Amino acid sequence: MGRREQKNKTGETAGRRAGRAARRFMGKRSFPGQALRYLLLAAAGVLFAAPVFLLVSGSLMSRWELGEYLSALESGEGFIRWTWFPMYPTFSHYARLLFETPQFFTVFWNSMKIAVCSVGGQLLLAVPEAWAFAVYRFPMRRVLFTLYVVLMLLPFQVTMLSSYLVLNDLQLVNTHWAVILPAACSTYPVFLIYRGFSSVPRALLDAARIDGAGEWRIFRKIGLPLASNGILSAVVLGFLEYWSLIEQPLAFLEDQSLWPLSLYLPEISLSQAGYSFAASVITLIPPAFIFFIGQDYLEKGIAASGLKE
Repeated sequence: MGRREQKNKTGETAGRRAGRAARRFMGKRSFPGQALRYLLLAAAGVLFAAPVFLLVSGSLMSRWELGEYLSALESGEGFIRWTWFPMYPTFSHYARLLFETPQFFTVFWNSMKIAVCSVGGQLLLAVPEAWAFAVYRFPMRRVLFTLYVVLMLLPFQVTMLSSYLVLNDLQLVNTHWAVILPAACSTYPVFLIYRGFSSVPRALLDAARIDGAGEWRIFRKIGLPLASNGILSAVVLGFLEYWSLIEQPLAFLEDQSLWPLSLYLPEISLSQAGYSFAASVITLIPPAFIFFIGQDYLEKGIAASGLKE
């Protein structure tokens, strides 16, 4: 047995050495491939980030400079020219937007109210629903969950008429609740959070029940912490979605003072291009801030939602 073990160890050591040598060889051979891969990723990153750079540079250009670059849009002749850096940077568009345009603050807080209340309503409804589907076994459970998935796949255009009729009977049309309540009842967060709760070991739940913990305490102390990635990813995705709503506010909100930022920006004309660029940059800040904060939770939550039950 001693000789066999020594032979096995010797063979294992030789195998490890051969593997390290092969990895070094392949690493040297694949250096051009890695360089090409990084170059392509960098080019793709610059391409996707280019619109943001154009927004920022346009917001810092003077009205005269923007008129010179965008004159082809009004005359219909020639081509549009652009530059990455303005000749004479100015913050006049931001000053006008923040200090001389009170309606911008109105639509900004309209967007914030719709997004925050919609996400908050989703958490109040989707988290208990996902917990019930994942933990408890009740009749028609799979049928109901399949129905939730089908409702998740339906686009807004399919349910727009029925939603309008219901909201009109409830006298909620032309109020923010007409946008918030349907969003709070969305089934997509249930599907996303359900996978997080499904990963909780059932033996752990049974042990907690044996120790005398109630269902509410198990939900708070075990379920919520272990499924936090799915819950936070639903929060991030929900905020990003409801911050940029267009069809729902356009269908249910008639008063322009109730409009969110997503409907306010298209109302800006070409003669106010700098003002539009500055408004777009400010509109981009909240979702970008939420995304960078919850990026890790978003990746983990989406990865968990792709696992099979």
